[in-house]
Amino acid sequence: MAAQQQKLLFALVARGTVVLAEHSVVSGNANLIAVRILEKIGSEDMRVSYTQERHMFHVLVTNGLTFMCMAEEAAGRRIPFALLDDVAARFSTAYGAAREAVAYEYSTDFAPVLAERLAYYGRDPASDPLSRVRGELSEVKHIMIENIEKVLERGEKLDLLVDKTDSLQETAFTFRSQARRLQRTLWWRNAKMWVVMGGVAAAVLYLILAASCGATLSHC
Repeated sequence: MAAQQQKLLFALVARGTVVLAEHSVVSGNANLIAVRILEKIGSEDMRVSYTQERHMFHVLVTNGLTFMCMAEEAAGRRIPFALLDDVAARFSTAYGAAREAVAYEYSTDFAPVLAERLAYYGRDPASDPLSRVRGELSEVKHIMIENIEKVLERGEKLDLLVDKTDSLQETAFTFRSQARRLQRTLWWRNAKMWVVMGGVAAAVLYLILAASCGATLSHC
């Protein structure tokens, strides 16, 4: 059982690069690595994991706050992120967005909560049948929500594609109409030019014949 409790080793809460509270089960440089990770991630909501030798750093960013834990690889991802979701809910309920908080302001009050949650999830709550069922239902809900969001996003992209297709069709129709009008204009212009050229040629021919045969062409 003790080995199981060591799967989750470190946890912190931060806003940006400012650590608000942290707790470590073991000695080491987990907090230094965590700060380096905080410096590299943004403030947009995300769930991401980083590897560090035999350990994983799992990160949850939500509502401008960052929740992070270090765990052994054997802990997988489900339990660490269940821990982070739990910690995020507890911290937000107690302190809100903590926008004005300074470094380690909540360590005295919230570090014990981190310690208790690390121990609780280190025992793997899934070993309790009721907790396991709740976890599976929660996981299904998250998957369904994620799938729905993906479908909606895909629908938006399809709508955008349809809009662009309609626009291209309208542009093509306009181009064809303009091309037909231009073709008719050029045809009439060419016809008029041929009529004028025919008239000029007839006039030149008449002048040549008139010079030889008289104005009425009666002497030819």
